[in-house]
Amino acid sequence: MNKLMNLLADATATGAAEVAAEEMSTGAMIIYYAVQFLPMILIFVVFYFLLIRPQRKKDKEAKLMLDNLKVGDRICTIGGIYGTIVRIKDQVLTIEVGEQKTQMMIARWAVRNVEQLSVTNDAETLI
Repeated sequence: MNKLMNLLADATATGAAEVAAEEMSTGAMIIYYAVQFLPMILIFVVFYFLLIRPQRKKDKEAKLMLDNLKVGDRICTIGGIYGTIVRIKDQVLTIEVGEQKTQMMIARWAVRNVEQLSVTNDAETLI
């Protein structure tokens, strides 16, 4: 009873939170802080699996696609230009565009994807 009276007197004098912190053991303090940081840890885990991991996977696939470009591949650039690769030199690709086979030089990073379908003019259909 005497301990309870001292505890109540201390709570009114110094504040309830400080008394509670003084009364907690080291193990209880660890659990208290772990519970406080648990929501932040859970948010980080959710962000990792929903945002960071899929983006890394997509970046890895894009890098692999750019590294595997070869002469003769039909590509689409980020600007929407369809062409066929005729020459590769380091980070510069030369592509042929249109029926007149106009050659253009583009940067390797400007390739959006390698086309599986052959795309031609309006007069012809997709093969």
